[in-house]
Amino acid sequence: GVFEMNEQGMQEVRNPSELFLAERLPNATGSAIAVSMEGTRPLLVEVQALCSATAFSMPRRTANGVDTNRLLLLTAVLSKRVGIDLSDQDIFVNVVGGMRVDEPAADLSVAIAIASSVRNRPVHADLAIMGEVGLSGELRSVGQLARRLHEATKLGFTRALTPRSTLQRRGGDSLPPGIEVIGVRTLYEALDVALIK
Repeated sequence: GVFEMNEQGMQEVRNPSELFLAERLPNATGSAIAVSMEGTRPLLVEVQALCSATAFSMPRRTANGVDTNRLLLLTAVLSKRVGIDLSDQDIFVNVVGGMRVDEPAADLSVAIAIASSVRNRPVHADLAIMGEVGLSGELRSVGQLARRLHEATKLGFTRALTPRSTLQRRGGDSLPPGIEVIGVRTLYEALDVALIK
């Protein structure tokens, strides 16, 4: 469960995804919406990234709410496989609301948020993102796709970006109506879909 402290004491938050996205600026650069699983419960969280020219010989990599080693891995993949030079950029990544996202399915949203910040191009506001990023820049499938999509649909998202392999192996899971699911194979393709031109 998710709880918040208010004047009446500890209260349950019935829709935590809505709470985490309440103050989101839809067209801000460096912001992407991740669809994560916390146990069996899907949560939508905003991942923010800020890239700025470094004043130091060794650029800083700061992660709040995501694993620092995953951030380093994603930075290397963006540099080597996508061709985004981050060698002179300090990179700060934050999951809004104090959440910690440990599952690899948040990789794609972190990478897209970084690319959005460094290229100064916002992510489409109606797009929910999920997927693990491999070292070759390929996207790996995620579990419980239907649950993730149902949660995204409830919050008004009309499109979802996911690895193509997730769509191919979902078996008999029926996808919710009202959301377009876009399957891509690589991080390069994902950036082409996610970033506003």
